[in-house]
Amino acid sequence: MQRLTEQILVHAGGLPEGTPVAAKSLLHLGNRAAVDQALSRLTERGQLIRAGRGVYLRPITSRFGTRAPSVQQAVEAFANQRGEVIVPSGAAAANTLGLTTQVPVRSVYLTSGRSRTMNLGKQVVELRHAPRWQLALAHKPAGEAVRALAWLGPEKAEAALKTLKRKLPPSTFSELVAAAPQLPTWLARSVGKAAHG
Repeated sequence: MQRLTEQILVHAGGLPEGTPVAAKSLLHLGNRAAVDQALSRLTERGQLIRAGRGVYLRPITSRFGTRAPSVQQAVEAFANQRGEVIVPSGAAAANTLGLTTQVPVRSVYLTSGRSRTMNLGKQVVELRHAPRWQLALAHKPAGEAVRALAWLGPEKAEAALKTLKRKLPPSTFSELVAAAPQLPTWLARSVGKAAHG
């Protein structure tokens, strides 16, 4: 019979790149204590990266050595595994949309789950619980606009919306306007003004 560590490596090797391995998904191989101990050993040897409590990632090996999966890959896989909505923060969205030149120093994502951190090698990714309205239109450009506007706040939203109305395709801006009932009053009012102004 294969040793538990080898069975875990075979399991992890069969997953797509960047897919997290959860301790709970390995309980068919042994009891929780044995699985945790095997995962710990694999982490010490550098064969797995501990991303968070009970969640591990297989490092990616290339001709240049090994590295952690990309933040985007890991976050997407983590979201799928946990059944959560996880999207880039408002600061990242504002930068992508050209509403700010500030480049976020830390990797921050908004999540429908609880707040926590993930460690991807030397990089720390912060997952912050966000209200449902900030996760609206999750992976669409209009959703990116919602998060950017939330980050900019009530004082800067109207000016940003004028810029977005010019920059975004009309269909994306219409999607943002259609989402207004889900938004807080200050933002819904600003979106309404921009739509009819």
